[in-house]
Amino acid sequence: MSPTMDAVLRATSLLLLGLLCSAPPPTSSYRVHIPPHDQVARVARFVAHRCDWASMATVSTHKPVVGQPFSNVFSVSDGPVCSGTGVPYMYLTHMEISVQDLQVNPQASMSMSLAQTHYCREQGFDPQSPLCAHIILSGSVMEVNGTEAEFAKKALFSRHPEMMDWPSDHGWFFAKFNITQVWVLDYFGGVKTVTPEEYFNATLLTKHH
Repeated sequence: MSPTMDAVLRATSLLLLGLLCSAPPPTSSYRVHIPPHDQVARVARFVAHRCDWASMATVSTHKPVVGQPFSNVFSVSDGPVCSGTGVPYMYLTHMEISVQDLQVNPQASMSMSLAQTHYCREQGFDPQSPLCAHIILSGSVMEVNGTEAEFAKKALFSRHPEMMDWPSDHGWFFAKFNITQVWVLDYFGGVKTVTPEEYFNATLLTKHH
C-alpha cells in the first residue's frame, strides 16, 4: 500500500470514529448492534451505557413506609457517548427524598432497560419481554471527589446538559453507584448473574448501523 493511500485510509478511519462518537445520545432512534445474549457481561455493559436514566430503590426512612423499598427515577451516565466506564454516575442533592434515605443506609438497587430507548419498540418487544434486555444492579451509592468527580461531571453534563442550569443553591454533588452484583435478563431461560469483575472487564460495544 502506498504512503498516500495509507494516509487516506487513516484519515477516513478518524473521520468515521468522529462521526460515531458524535452520534445522537443513547435514547435516539438509530439502530444498534446488541452483543450476543451468551456474552452476558457485554450485554450488561451495553445496557448501562445506552440508558441515560435509571429506577433506583432505596430503603425508606420516611413515614409511613419506613424500612420498605422506595423506588425513584434518576438521571445517570456511565460516561460520554463512546466512552462508557460501566459506573453509573449521578448528580444529587440532599434535598431529594431518596438521597435522604441513602444518608441513613447507602445500600440500593438500580434497574435499567432498553425499553428506555427506541430499541424495544422498533423490535416489537414488550418492556417485560426477556428480549427487551434489562439489568438490575445491587450495591451502594457514594459521593465522589477529585478527578473522579471531574469525570462524573463530564459524563453527566455531556448527556444531560440541562443539569448545568439546575439551581446552584441546592448543594449538588456527584455520586456513583458502587456495584456489588449484576443481574441480566436479555433472553429466555431466566435471569443470569455477572460479577463486578466480569462486568468491568467486558468490552463495551458501541457499533452503530
